Amino acid sequence: MLKKSLLCIIVLLGLTLPLVTGNQLTSASVKVAIPLKPTDAEDEACQYITQYLLKKHYRKVAVNDSLSQQILKRYLDNLDASRSYFLASDVESLRKAYSTRIDDELLAGQAHAGFAIYNLFLQRAKEKMLFMRAAVDTVHFNFTLPETLDLDRKSDPWPADRQQLTDLWKKELKYQWLNLKYSGESKKNLRNALAKSFTNRLNLLNHQKPDDAFQAYIDALTTSFDPHTSYFSPDEYKNFQIDMSRSLEGIGARLQTESEYTVVNEVIPGGPAFKSNLLKKGDKIVGVGQGKNAEIVDVIGWRINDVVKLIRGKKGTIVRLKILAASQAGRGAAKIVQLLREKVDLVEQAAKKRIILQGDKRIGVITIPSFYLDFEGQQKNTLSYTSTSNDVNRILHELNAEHVDGIVIDLRNNGGGSLEESVKVTALFIPGGPVVQIGNATGGKSVLNNEDMRQQYSGPLAVVVNRYSASASEIFAAAIQDYGRGVIIGERTFGKGSVQSIIKLARPITFFEKPPDLGEIKLTIAKFYRISGGSTQHKGVVPDIVLPSMIDITTIGEDTYTSSLPWSTITRASYHPTAEVTPEKINLLRQKEGDRLSKNVLYQTYLHDRNVLDHIRKKKSVSLQDKAFKSEIETIKHIEKQWLPDRNARRGISKDVLINEAAGVVADLTTLKAVKGLP
Repeated sequence: MLKKSLLCIIVLLGLTLPLVTGNQLTSASVKVAIPLKPTDAEDEACQYITQYLLKKHYRKVAVNDSLSQQILKRYLDNLDASRSYFLASDVESLRKAYSTRIDDELLAGQAHAGFAIYNLFLQRAKEKMLFMRAAVDTVHFNFTLPETLDLDRKSDPWPADRQQLTDLWKKELKYQWLNLKYSGESKKNLRNALAKSFTNRLNLLNHQKPDDAFQAYIDALTTSFDPHTSYFSPDEYKNFQIDMSRSLEGIGARLQTESEYTVVNEVIPGGPAFKSNLLKKGDKIVGVGQGKNAEIVDVIGWRINDVVKLIRGKKGTIVRLKILAASQAGRGAAKIVQLLREKVDLVEQAAKKRIILQGDKRIGVITIPSFYLDFEGQQKNTLSYTSTSNDVNRILHELNAEHVDGIVIDLRNNGGGSLEESVKVTALFIPGGPVVQIGNATGGKSVLNNEDMRQQYSGPLAVVVNRYSASASEIFAAAIQDYGRGVIIGERTFGKGSVQSIIKLARPITFFEKPPDLGEIKLTIAKFYRISGGSTQHKGVVPDIVLPSMIDITTIGEDTYTSSLPWSTITRASYHPTAEVTPEKINLLRQKEGDRLSKNVLYQTYLHDRNVLDHIRKKKSVSLQDKAFKSEIETIKHIEKQWLPDRNARRGISKDVLINEAAGVVADLTTLKAVKGLP
């Protein structure tokens, strides 16, 4: 028997609930609600978005049926990445109706197709939520059956009929049950927690606005040109400005929407999330709770602005986030992260140093969380304003005074920042010359040079990078590599080598009226190129010595986006390599590092655990047997506890095997410099 509250919801919606009798589930029929339509402002915004995409974007795209099909595919994938809403017959009907129509609407600056598809999605999503809500109360699950659920269904076909669809829904429900169980939810609360989640999501679906459909469709449209081109509604742009100014207390993370999830797009150095080291790029936020004890609210399917409002709050207050960690590739149970809200701390963001002993060698380590710059202080010409180049310059003098034998620059998790600062920091390590090239859509090229010829450090050098090292970090690492100035160690970087500009969408102001606020478009207008001529776009920077991290590289990086701009080349800039690190030296360093790693028990344990985690992440399906599910969860938790400790614990760096190994490479490099006859 269904609860009265759910029956009331059903009556108000005019829906027919699927009847549930044992394991027999019949299909639901849903009366179509009043369809969403674009507002006048959205119609106008769409026209401007089209103009800028076609005239100003770096990528010149032919507007034809092929583009129409790409946009449609991306839109359907975004709406139904799990292949659990639409039937194959739905998708076929949509393809027949719109696969050759979207390009015509694009040229006309219209979004009718986007709204029509979204209205069908809402209808199907309501059907699913009603089914799931009813099943929570009525279905008894057997967790001893050898069933599995595919977690990555983007390449799978849509269900052929209702039976396949409901079978999938039942498996999803079992998975969510197990996930809640091993996330710490007490067994007696499992049904209530799931029922509340489905009821809330049904309520959200019933309160969708034209903004929701417009944003979902325009996102598919803009990201068909490249993944970093996007549209900001007026409200979203306000949030973006707040994020950029760091002026409001919060957790110090920039968020974005992916399908029905709110996803961490960037962890801001110096913020609470950064200092805790508990939140990473790619983590999915599925719940938000206030304080230490308040109930965690399920936010799956929420508008991103509403999620942001929940997360923000007064300085000194606690917020708890329930996340699906990117490191687990969506497989592990959700975990709770507790953060203390505060403003971004520039001291925490600043570059820091420490010294590691490698035998009789003293190796300095400089950690640069981001390429930061106090723009206001720079404009006012304030004495010693805060900047990465100023801080690193000071640290280099301190390390020189402490007689270090070599230096490691740690750029792991550094997502970029100021291009100007990236160039200035590079200048501290090279004798002069170009640092990076920028190419625009018309073939024009500019070169950013090191104008300061006073090289501050000329000794042995290594740069450590990982998959989260992006943009300005890649410019620095690429320049050091191209000059042969140092050894790049770690794994291939993110590959974000494009340049964006934010443009306000507005008709010209007239004497008679104030034009409406139509939002902003972030548009890709150029690409970065190495001084050797190759772009950092898509490929990133490939290290000289590979040391893998615990990051799931199959889900993080520019090459994971289907619409990312391709790698390309332009003419080489005029520069003279220092040749301090030659191919011959790299080969010798690899041999020495290989010998050292084979004897390093800690590293071998690290590598074993990483391979175990990687094996789990690569499995397409997850077991729905309680015993097998629990075993896999415990394995993931053990590995993360071993190798992903919080930031305070890492300051001792006893288990920071990658930095220790990088220091060993630099120590080897100091020895090679003394070998006569070595190029």
